[in-house]
Amino acid sequence: MTNDPHGAMFRTIVPHQHSRVTYAELFFDLVFVFAVTQISHTLLAHFTVLGALQVTVLFLAVWWVWVFTSWITNWLNPEKTPVRLLLFAMMLGGLVLSTSIPKAFDERGLWFAIAYATMQVGKTIFLWLSTPVSRPRVRMNAIRIAAWLSTSAIFWIAGGLAEGQSRLALWAVALVIEYISPAVRFWIPRYGASSVADWMIEGGHMAERCALFIIIALGESIVVIGATFAELTWTGENVLGFVSALLGSIAMWWIYFHIGAEAASEQLSKSSEPGRLALLAYTYLHMPIVAGIIVTAVADELVLKHPGGHSDLKTVTSAIGGPLLFLFGTVLFKQSFRGFLQLSHGAGIIALCVLAWFASDLSPLMLSILTTAILIGVAMWETFSLRSGQAE
Repeated sequence: MTNDPHGAMFRTIVPHQHSRVTYAELFFDLVFVFAVTQISHTLLAHFTVLGALQVTVLFLAVWWVWVFTSWITNWLNPEKTPVRLLLFAMMLGGLVLSTSIPKAFDERGLWFAIAYATMQVGKTIFLWLSTPVSRPRVRMNAIRIAAWLSTSAIFWIAGGLAEGQSRLALWAVALVIEYISPAVRFWIPRYGASSVADWMIEGGHMAERCALFIIIALGESIVVIGATFAELTWTGENVLGFVSALLGSIAMWWIYFHIGAEAASEQLSKSSEPGRLALLAYTYLHMPIVAGIIVTAVADELVLKHPGGHSDLKTVTSAIGGPLLFLFGTVLFKQSFRGFLQLSHGAGIIALCVLAWFASDLSPLMLSILTTAILIGVAMWETFSLRSGQAE
């Protein structure tokens, strides 16, 4: 630690030692439980090509503001009062952001944009002001990040003022700016790009933060399953759909947490370049994992409400697309630290693609049972193969 009073707000990173997630961070995450629920419900209400594009933009924004905050709280110590106050202020912005999601492409667009831009730029300025002059490289990194986020903020606000397709296009540009900025290490004219050393993080903490967001997404799925089932008559068909949906969520938990999450956390903690690995594995590759869980929750609600008959396009797309996104994300996430693509996950992806060919001929209930069976099969295959020491 530095003797500078501002420097005291930084975490002390001890190699191979895991800093626990603080209660302030967990409290902050509650806002994003609501945000994930809003995204799920918005997708269900606007399940068209245009609606899916709009919800994708909103999801990418929600994920990015959350994961960027996790980077900030990995560098700064949330046990310090100023950092806690930052998180509480971010909760206010997050609630404005979340409540605006259903009508973000209607009358609440400007509110969504202002909340998002304020959260992103505001916390980066806080990082800059909190960094002592004795850490010039960290201060310069904060300036680089602020420059990129301020540029994207222009497009967010402009999109909030625009309407229709123009809003979608401007917000898409803003997201492109933000998503490519870490990949180019926040390069800015004259000062260039940041170095790998500027991205030193506490790996175990970052891994735990992202794992907790997976729990948030799975928790939202459980809420959807329970709330929908509670409103139904308990017929044999409905009970079977309820059990299938719950087993599907359990299988997703097993695939992510049983072996992968802990192994990734350990690998990240031991890495000589934890910032580079965290950028790929946790900042980018967790997006399809979370998106897959959300889309699967939409499918669960559709199946529970209408288990019989033939599956329509909305049901097929969500029932197949959700697990497909999830497996695609998890196989790439695990490859990033294991160094090989797992055959079990690849087989699951192929099985889902095959199922998609005749999914419309199946009832929603049967489609749910088969997708759940595929996820359980992937979980069991991985568990037994890794337990026996095979590399699949």
